[in-house]
Order: sequence, then C-alpha cells, then structure tokens
Amino acid sequence: MWSRQRKRVVSCFECKRKHEVSDAASSTNCPGCSAHIDLRDYKIATSFSRSIRTRGDVNLTTKGDLSSTSVICTSAIIEGKLRGNLECEDSMTINLVGKIPGRIGAHHMIVERKSDIQCFRRVRVTNIDIKGRMSGEILASGAVTIHKGGTLDGTVTAKSIAIEKGGMFSGQLAIGQANLTQGELLPEAKAAGKKAEPEVPAGGAQPLHAT
Repeated sequence: MWSRQRKRVVSCFECKRKHEVSDAASSTNCPGCSAHIDLRDYKIATSFSRSIRTRGDVNLTTKGDLSSTSVICTSAIIEGKLRGNLECEDSMTINLVGKIPGRIGAHHMIVERKSDIQCFRRVRVTNIDIKGRMSGEILASGAVTIHKGGTLDGTVTAKSIAIEKGGMFSGQLAIGQANLTQGELLPEAKAAGKKAEPEVPAGGAQPLHAT
C-alpha cells in the first residue's frame, strides 16, 4: 500500500493567506493572490550571497559563509559564518564561535553551549535560551532564559528573564515589557504622557549570578 502523503500548512509572504501543501512540494502558488512561494530547504556549505525567501529551512554548515542581505525561512541552524541578515519564522539554533554583524531574529532562538557569539545589531526574538556565551542587545517580547553555564553580556529588554544557577548576566535590564517598539527603548523617544512600563536595573555592568 502507498503511504499517506504528509502535508503542512504554509502562509503567503504577500497576503499572509494560509493553505495546505504536500511535504514533498518544492514550491506552490498562493490561492489568494497567486504569488509564488518557495518551499525548498537550503544547505549552505560555501560562500552564498543571494537572497532567500522560503517556507523551508536553512542549514549554514561550518564551511558555509552566508552574506545575503535578506534571508527569510522557517527554521535555521547556524554553524558557519553569518554576515548577512536572517529572520526565522520559527526557530534559530546557533552553534558558532564568532561575530554576527547582521540582523538576526526568530520566534525561538537557542544559543548552544559551545557557542561564543558577539552580535553587533539588535537581536529580536519572542523567546531565547542562552546555553553558551553571548554579547549584544536583545529585544524579547517573551522570555530570556540563561541556562547553567550560559553567559550574557549586554542590554536586555524583555517580558521576563530567568537565570539558572550557574548562569550569569552582565549589563542593563528592563523587564515586564511586551509588544515593544523601537521608540520605547529610547528614553528620549518615549511618547509624552505614556505610562512607562516597570524597569529593573541589573546594576549597570555588574555581573548578575543566579542564586
């Protein structure tokens, strides 16, 4: 007997309409606006500079060098050099030692234990789990979790933060904020008369250990 074909639901990049497609399909057209939707997975093992917009996944291997100005995908695994901009609709797993000069963002980001990354642009996430070392600015509409052995050095604006015993945070912290806009991050740009959300300083640049 033939096995039943597996399907998944994808949304259009243009009109956001969702529809069902076969897991085996490499592309589809939106039934609403007829826009083309790439469904392919991309494995990058050499230098790559073309833009990617797919409802598939991206795997940047240790020998890969991604310098694209725009990469949009469902999920990504980052093990190679990332110099461009990357946005994941679902998850991004980083297992890398190095600098990330481009913009990165994901619904759920994981910085693995062997990672040691320095992010030069603001990192936008819903939730982030830090198991290795990370420095940079994080804007999270959900939770920031620093696991045992994890280290975060930088500025964090998030709805909540949790630091496991053995984890460490050093920098500035503002928690209890959700649905943040860029203006809300800058004191001088806050709208007049708007009630500020509670901010909890983390002692400037003093390390904050879990107890």
